[in-house]
Amino acid sequence: MRKTTRWAALALCAATVSAGIGPAEAQQADPALDGAPALVRPGPKASRAQKAQYRANRARRRTIREARSFAGASSAAASSIAQGSTAAPPSLPPGTLDLGNGITMVLNYTGEFAANPKGGIRQGSDYAGQVFFGLDADLGRLAGIDGGAVHAIVTERHGRSLSNDFIGNTTSVQEIYGGGQTAHLSSLSYEQKLFDNRLDVEVGRLLANPNFLASPFYCNFQNNGICGAPKGVFKMTNLTWWPIATWGAHGKAWVTDSVFVHAGVYEVNPRDQQDDQNGIDWSTRGATGVVVPVEVGYSTNFGNDPLPRNYGIGAIIDQSDYKDPVQDVRRGSYLLSGLDPLTRFGRSAIYARFDQMVWRPDSTAVQGLTLFGAFLAGTGGRQYEDYFLNGGAVLTGTFPGRPYDTLGVGFALEHFSPLGLANYRAARASLGLDNRGIAATQTILELSYGIQLTPAVRLMPNLQYVINPQPQEKFAFRPRAIPDAVVVGAKLSVDLFTLAGLAKGPGSN
Repeated sequence: MRKTTRWAALALCAATVSAGIGPAEAQQADPALDGAPALVRPGPKASRAQKAQYRANRARRRTIREARSFAGASSAAASSIAQGSTAAPPSLPPGTLDLGNGITMVLNYTGEFAANPKGGIRQGSDYAGQVFFGLDADLGRLAGIDGGAVHAIVTERHGRSLSNDFIGNTTSVQEIYGGGQTAHLSSLSYEQKLFDNRLDVEVGRLLANPNFLASPFYCNFQNNGICGAPKGVFKMTNLTWWPIATWGAHGKAWVTDSVFVHAGVYEVNPRDQQDDQNGIDWSTRGATGVVVPVEVGYSTNFGNDPLPRNYGIGAIIDQSDYKDPVQDVRRGSYLLSGLDPLTRFGRSAIYARFDQMVWRPDSTAVQGLTLFGAFLAGTGGRQYEDYFLNGGAVLTGTFPGRPYDTLGVGFALEHFSPLGLANYRAARASLGLDNRGIAATQTILELSYGIQLTPAVRLMPNLQYVINPQPQEKFAFRPRAIPDAVVVGAKLSVDLFTLAGLAKGPGSN
């Protein structure tokens, strides 16, 4: 029986696109995942061996499905896919260093450059980066605990944000920035698979967004409206986000080989989100409540679907404190008064998401064209945004001889509620100005091309266009609207173990 570990999904939020190109590379990395055995349920007179083989085949198909779901946007994401339970796997996913006895590690670096030659508050450039270290321990191989695993992630972020320093808009064009530019223990958890892998439970220091709102295709882009998770969810709820872990648990049950239900509960603790925190204080001091995501989904893979797909609908129930978008503690405008925002409790949102391969030129290969999208809407509480929408397409394998390159086009649209615009209108009124130039939407368009330079090094130049940049509050009293911004960017990803010759990457012999 093969297992799929869970920090693969968490790594998607790190956006370490180091040496992976999406599900295609994850599948190619391990020949055992190229296909899946047919499932024929044994009859009542079947032998014990036939029944055991059926259970093994069913588990393997689920492993392929999870590899399809979680691998790809980074070699870190792919590194823990499909590890053997009793022996070393025949081949390892990209960038993985196998220490033996079920222990594997990934070490990679992601850097993102961005410049705005036109638009924004002023012109300039910035660079942000992240070091990612992941450790996986398969307890089945280490201690005979079948289905058990321990996962740990440490990150270190550094650099500055072009959106903060030069454009002035609210959604970053460098998703790698944020969560404190410092070293951080980003995850430490125990995972247990039960009932022939039909139930997967994880507890510990966790993050919610990569488990519920990640896609292997998002981090073929650099802007934070797409990469990591749909940005609107963090403005509608207190869903916890990368790289800030809190106490949490989630469980995913496969009703059939394609249909699942998924639910979790996560501590909401603003203290953990402070820039000077390193993720090593595990007390619940400062907690304001919990956030509960739930989802029902349908997921297939290359083993049981010539055009794999993932669909999900869900809700996020936020039972925690949040800051009112407009009112201060005296119920006036906090932007004008300078007083603290009024504390509110409880809000909610719903979402739908999908990715669907629509073109596959070779039925024996995994290259092709995939569409993706997500929609979120606030359903309770005083919301800053009414709804959020993103979508796009990723082509894997762009030209003959370039099977690991990708071409991506995507957009992220945020529609702000009347409450979300109230502060800016009040600020303009205080200056004797009207509301012209205050747009209800902010849209980021992006075109990217991922180049696999070597098995260890990937470079993704990208071009972004920010339409109607929504000003950050520090720029609310600016008398003119922020001009639309053209952003030229590049994401560099390096698998350090592959670079050192200790692991293999795409195209390695």
